[in-house]
Amino acid sequence: MRVLPGFDKKAEQGDSGAAIRLGEAAHRTGNEAPWDLSWGLILVVFMRLLAVIWVFQGLVQWGAVLLPREPLFDVVTPIWGGAVIFFAVLDLVAAVGLWLATPWGGVLWLFSALAQIFVALAIQNFFSMIWISCDIVLIVLYFGLTWLAGRSSAPFGGAERRRL
Repeated sequence: MRVLPGFDKKAEQGDSGAAIRLGEAAHRTGNEAPWDLSWGLILVVFMRLLAVIWVFQGLVQWGAVLLPREPLFDVVTPIWGGAVIFFAVLDLVAAVGLWLATPWGGVLWLFSALAQIFVALAIQNFFSMIWISCDIVLIVLYFGLTWLAGRSSAPFGGAERRRL
């Protein structure tokens, strides 16, 4: 007697129920080059490294709020104070999503990085231009790795696409 119809089908099809899947096993033929199989893993490692950086950034922003040398909101403009709180919350939430390698984590991180670029242009000396250039490089790397990971795990992707 089956309590949930289709439950046994998932087990028979090899669905592990894992939160993070790096590609469909059904699409792998064993003829792929080693680099075709590892782009998803490289993307996850990249996202986790970004998560560590963004946790540090979030903690720095919280340090400015909770441990200021002088009362922070008495000496800065309201826009500056709002930006500190905005990035203190957003950076940590984006870091959690990046660490879990979820799509919403990547979206929040992209939003945070683009917001950093915008704030650096709008508020003088909030972020350095060196950090903004690093943001741009990280965004390009993220899109490149996401494209390569999606291409290698897609049906008829990777080596099979080259044979056609």
